[in-house]
Amino acid sequence: MSASPSSSVIAARKALANRLAEVRKDAGITGDELSVRCAWHPAKTSRLQSGKAAPSDSDIRAWCGACGADNLAPDLIAAARAVESMYTEWRRMERAGLRAAQESVADLYQRTRVFRVYSSRVMPGMMQTREYTAAVLRSIQRSRVPIDDVEEAVDARMERQYRLFNSGRHRFAMLVEEYVLRSAVCDPATMAGQLGHLISCSAMPMVSLGIIPMGMDRNHLPVEDFYMFDDVEVAVELTSGYLRLTEPREIGDYAQAFQELSELAVYGSPARGIITSAIAALG
Repeated sequence: MSASPSSSVIAARKALANRLAEVRKDAGITGDELSVRCAWHPAKTSRLQSGKAAPSDSDIRAWCGACGADNLAPDLIAAARAVESMYTEWRRMERAGLRAAQESVADLYQRTRVFRVYSSRVMPGMMQTREYTAAVLRSIQRSRVPIDDVEEAVDARMERQYRLFNSGRHRFAMLVEEYVLRSAVCDPATMAGQLGHLISCSAMPMVSLGIIPMGMDRNHLPVEDFYMFDDVEVAVELTSGYLRLTEPREIGDYAQAFQELSELAVYGSPARGIITSAIAALG
């Protein structure tokens, strides 16, 4: 399992490891005896029950079989898969191409009624123009994705946008750092078009757009982009990968962070003024 800074991932991994250790202890056998029964090195047993290694489905079946607890294997396998799904490296998510990565979240987006999005690096995906999306995805493809399906990925994102904004069932609360308006992720003409589109989006009745001016004081607030899908899931875009959080306590933490960030933002005419200033700065 890939390392992740999330406390929830670490806790879930440790809880699974502890459960495996409990199954062994309930069977009344030592770690060395379990290793012999499973026909693997004792170091593997140590890594699995300390949480330093992630068990495969076959590892769990062997472990439970060695302990005479085959009936526990299905639940433990389900728990292990849940932990594994919490954090995915970008390279793993995108190994089949960028289009597959875009399509993998389509159902989640359709199920969500209220989106809360905080953007500190790039424009929120559902507010991007086709040209801006192409520039961002092309940069990603060049840096880490061997398959070049950027055009297909852009098509998939644009189709998702169209469905979101034309269904009448979705609401969007967007917070964007002013830095995002002024960062050079594409050429000036594309950026000007993107900023103009952002102004248009801000006028939509289903959209609340807040711009957080540069230089605002803040304490202990997140620096990573995150997407909240109703109150059931948070997706955090880390440098190394994609983190899914479904534990109520952590969702509550991000909801609180979003509320605190929203109090730093300006809306309406002041927000449009900042965007217009960013357009003017492009020359």
